[in-house]
Amino acid sequence: MRTIEWRDGTVITIDQMRLPHETVFLELKTCDDVTEAIKTMKIRGAPLLGAAAAFALALSAYHSKSERKEELIDELENAAENLKETRPTAVNLFWAIDRILDKVRGFSGSARDLALFVVEEAQRIADENAAANHLIGRFGSELIRDGDVILTHCNAGALATVEYGTALGVIRAAWEQGKRIKVVATETRPKLQGARLTAYELKRDGIPVTLITDSMVGYIMYKRLVSKVIVGADRIVQDAVINKIGTYAIAVLAKGHNIPFYVAAPKSTFDLAHTSAEIVIEERPSEEVMYVGSQRIAPEGANVLNPAFDVTPLKYVTAIICEDGILYKEDFVKFKANL
Repeated sequence: MRTIEWRDGTVITIDQMRLPHETVFLELKTCDDVTEAIKTMKIRGAPLLGAAAAFALALSAYHSKSERKEELIDELENAAENLKETRPTAVNLFWAIDRILDKVRGFSGSARDLALFVVEEAQRIADENAAANHLIGRFGSELIRDGDVILTHCNAGALATVEYGTALGVIRAAWEQGKRIKVVATETRPKLQGARLTAYELKRDGIPVTLITDSMVGYIMYKRLVSKVIVGADRIVQDAVINKIGTYAIAVLAKGHNIPFYVAAPKSTFDLAHTSAEIVIEERPSEEVMYVGSQRIAPEGANVLNPAFDVTPLKYVTAIICEDGILYKEDFVKFKANL
């Protein structure tokens, strides 16, 4: 199945906090259910957040008792505000919400017709994401050679999207073409998406994977144990890629060792109206750093800094892979023109 699906007024998705030990499917029946799942990172991954937000609005519309279109629009706008407060950095969530609201405000028809339209639009967003991921995989696989060892950070696989994945979609496509590749996955502290999710996906697909701690990246690059880096993105702005914390350090190390650094993301991740200085970087709870599971590892009273994302200037990026193809450095200059 897809990572997220609509089934007759219920959203079905995988609880990513239970992986890899248990595969548990959440049955989300209200917009508030989806909002809480996003806050607690049971739903995470930039493209998936877009689809989840769209389906959350669909739940609001589908179960609404409003008899007037104007009342339903007010409900949707209130739901949208709550959703937008969950994860301030990943732009796909905002993109999906704004796309639906823009169409809702210009809709002519009854409240019931509007509710059905919102459900259909949410499904379109999910379907488009799935199609985009397969195209990203196809284009990106052109950059992969037989025998490559690819380092990836965080989780940008099927679990982070509606299906197939972005960075892991590229790896998956290359593997399906018969290229003999290996993957190095960073653990991705503090939520360990690399250890829990990326290693899980690759092992499930039979793709050779070696797990390392985040602090080992410099060592394995120095030893020439990696030939390429591919990561996903939570937002691409005019001057930078914003992705899971630790991405910037990997990009700097890759440039210092002449290793190509690729970013794979759908166009819904592009936010070319803004620069990195304008983006709010999400700060996560200190408990994520002070505890491993239920075990406290830091002393009482220690100060914690826990940004969820960092900023990688485009000068460190070799190419960006999207559903339209591969964008190289000469294409990046167009970003400032908001093209």
